[in-house]
Amino acid sequence: MNRSSRRVLWVSVCLLAVPCAAAAQRGRGGGPPPSPREAAPVDFTGDWVSVVTEDWRWRMVTPARGDFAGVPLNAEGRRVGEAWDPDALEVAGEECRAYGAGGIMRLPTRVRITWDDDRTLRLETDAGEQTRLFHFGGETPEDWVPTYQGYSSAQWEGPVRGALTPRAGLGAVRSGRGGRALEVVTRGLRAGYLRRNGAPYSDGAVVREFFSRSTQPNGDVWFVVTTVVEDPTYLSEPFVTSTDFKKIPEGEGWNPTPCSAR
Repeated sequence: MNRSSRRVLWVSVCLLAVPCAAAAQRGRGGGPPPSPREAAPVDFTGDWVSVVTEDWRWRMVTPARGDFAGVPLNAEGRRVGEAWDPDALEVAGEECRAYGAGGIMRLPTRVRITWDDDRTLRLETDAGEQTRLFHFGGETPEDWVPTYQGYSSAQWEGPVRGALTPRAGLGAVRSGRGGRALEVVTRGLRAGYLRRNGAPYSDGAVVREFFSRSTQPNGDVWFVVTTVVEDPTYLSEPFVTSTDFKKIPEGEGWNPTPCSAR
């Protein structure tokens, strides 16, 4: 092969190698997948206030002892609930039992949502000054010590039916074409209250939440969180609620207050 032929061959190989090398650098899937923050289908960050339009008597004030209407407590759950003693809770330093992951979103509160990092969404409440962390791709560590907020695993929920391929969830069962945007499953909980009057859930409870965001015709932005609390210890069936939050200007009305047992 003469020098001219070798040069042509060398140039041809180089030209073929360039797109191959570029493709190799990008990876078969077009490079590394985006982080959960980059892949967010909707934006939940900002300040929000709970809008209480139902269950006023159980959410805006502390219900009377034994007022568990609507909560599917079994016999043991009712027995434990009727033993509610706010004085004893204060003495024991357990004023935050009603502010755990199983009940905090039902309290009249403002929440502030930010990204802690590219894989962790932070939700703070002014009621009880609680902080929840939603870990994308995370599982409850084996050495996890139960807390009121537990360990929350999160994912962006994909469509269940339709043209796109469904993907495995964290334990939810959905129908319909679209996802609900954000799915959170919380385990590793410390025992707490579904309501401030002592309606209990145990440390074996699992809390499943589905967050969806919407914009109204007048421009107001809302999210609704559907919460499902499963607890075979104190509940005869899952306790399901839907709670509305409206977006507000940053810092508006933000009023951190400590937990109260009453």
